[in-house]
Amino acid sequence: MTTAAGIRRQVQRDSDRLAFDVRRVREDFPILKQRIYGRPLVFLDSAASAQKPRAVIRAVQRCYEREYANIHRGVYFLSERATELFEGARAKVQRFLNAREAREIIFVRGATEAINLVAQTYGRKFLNRADEVVISTLEHHSNIVPWQMLRDEKGLTLRIIPIDDSGALLMDEYEKLLGARTKLVAVTHCSNALGTITPVKEIIRLAHEKGIPVLVDGCQAVPHMPVDVRDLDCDFYVFSGHKLYGPSGIGVLYGKAALLEAMPPYQGGGDMISTVTFEKTEYNVIPHKFEAGTPNIAGAIGLGAAIDYVAALGFDEIVDHEQELLEYATEALSETNSLRLFGTVEDKVCILSFIIDGVHPHDLGTILDHEGIAIRAGHHCAQPLMDRFGVTATARASFGLYNTREDVDALVAGVRKAVEFFG
Repeated sequence: MTTAAGIRRQVQRDSDRLAFDVRRVREDFPILKQRIYGRPLVFLDSAASAQKPRAVIRAVQRCYEREYANIHRGVYFLSERATELFEGARAKVQRFLNAREAREIIFVRGATEAINLVAQTYGRKFLNRADEVVISTLEHHSNIVPWQMLRDEKGLTLRIIPIDDSGALLMDEYEKLLGARTKLVAVTHCSNALGTITPVKEIIRLAHEKGIPVLVDGCQAVPHMPVDVRDLDCDFYVFSGHKLYGPSGIGVLYGKAALLEAMPPYQGGGDMISTVTFEKTEYNVIPHKFEAGTPNIAGAIGLGAAIDYVAALGFDEIVDHEQELLEYATEALSETNSLRLFGTVEDKVCILSFIIDGVHPHDLGTILDHEGIAIRAGHHCAQPLMDRFGVTATARASFGLYNTREDVDALVAGVRKAVEFFG
């Protein structure tokens, strides 16, 4: 017979299972156990590259120890097994993004390569002189420079969506930029320098009303929130594995199948072909048409493991934890009178970018480093955004699912130490 005490114990067990236990999560990340200059590591640079859970490390290690062989072309057991795992990772990405088909998922080295792929294939084929590409002030260099290169080659025009002082896109101004010459919109989902979450669904809707395709840079979004490319209705979506707790050197380009099929190959070589003669080459079907040569097999498998890890924790729990941490950190840092925060919109991911009067961000980063605290100091590959605010650099603390209030307290203590030192 089930007793009241037994029911209470079961409810407590269910609650413990469902609650986000950051202490237990931290145990999954071996690198967080080390000390830097004799102090516990406080890692606050996840926006640049997140640390890796043991599940990802083991997946990559197991691949090289037991499962590795070249894929797609071998008829022996290891090749078939590696192919199964590689394509299984593609299917995991498809489900993660809710793409319609696995063939809409292209493995690349990272988001930078994904954007360059679109610029050099879709852009070269479909964009012409005097056409316009719309980007925003918030963009990372990887979503600026490829379009500048294409602009200089083909005579295009770049149009820029402005932002207000809080770091929010001015949507009325964006709508005015969309015209008959606009042939592509390429915009970030979340700013890597400010944390601003852009209204990408509205951006896409307004562009589609005029028949304009949209590319979304999702690097800073996918670690912090669920992404549904079919709900967004974006035409392209890109992200890098290393920001999603996966390996470096692996990333994803999602593209609608009809667009990918219409685009020429990005690189030539093995596996992207169907038949080759000296007179003519027939290209392979998507996604293989865009995956020339031997890919990062272990990286793709590791990315699949990272997706499994994040999915097991659950985005509801991750979002709640990180938003609570963001609120706590924002309030705590704001108590420093000489500190100025950039990116003060309400809707943002767990990134705090700031300067301190009289303390250069690089000096602050060095002081914090000797306290065992890792932050980013510089322009964050977003120099036009820095120009918008009239600064050359900021200090940036970016949080992941493994960070704690104690990490915030250490950051605040380090900032105060720097203020006293330079005061």
